[in-house]
Amino acid sequence: MTSDLSDDLFGTDIADKAKAIIARYPRSRSALLPMLHLVQSVEGYVSVDGIAFCADQLDLTTAEVSAVATFYTMYKRKPCGEHLVSVCTNTLCAALGGDAIYDGLRKHLGRDGKALGHEQTSGEPGEPGSITLEHAECLAACDLAPVLQVNYEFYDNQTPESALDLVKQLQAGKKPDPSRGAPLTDFRQVELQLAGFLDGRESDVDGPSAAPETLRGAKIAHEKGWTAPAMPDSVSFPALPEKK
Repeated sequence: MTSDLSDDLFGTDIADKAKAIIARYPRSRSALLPMLHLVQSVEGYVSVDGIAFCADQLDLTTAEVSAVATFYTMYKRKPCGEHLVSVCTNTLCAALGGDAIYDGLRKHLGRDGKALGHEQTSGEPGEPGSITLEHAECLAACDLAPVLQVNYEFYDNQTPESALDLVKQLQAGKKPDPSRGAPLTDFRQVELQLAGFLDGRESDVDGPSAAPETLRGAKIAHEKGWTAPAMPDSVSFPALPEKK
């Protein structure tokens, strides 16, 4: 059973949403990933009480839920700010300026001469203008490097100057349009969307997902009539050795 504190945090509305998530799957435990997004939409992270709530709803142990929550970096173990800013520092982005972007934002968001650390928050978590900063591994946008995300929406072709301006706008309560993807909202609202709840506002997640640069090769191939080589009707593969 969930604790009294969990019952206070995750009231009837959240319990109903949890049941709706579970109903999507033939086995209740398959609902764990969206359930973790759901509890993260409430507190801005996956707390001990959030883990207990998921375990109770899915008839799992807290150890089973914790194993999943700690495996994926998208589930946070500390309260996040109004916005989660993820700077790609993998090889190509780093070489093209990602490291400089990250270092500049760390210094800007820090205080008392100390730069902000990975997954640390500037401001009071959840309050307007608060920012959680993280360095991220590949964000799968190498053709638009260096990139960063705000609440998982892309801001492409960044520079240290443009990234700093973006974060300053977020701190001031503004929500600049992403390069592509859905209109910018806040971290907790995005988590509710990732749990599958749009409340009839599908337009909230509408937006172009691919940049012109990404589609350029396919466009050229179409214009020139290029196609991939046809696969033969049957392909013979060498026999695999028997397992002993």
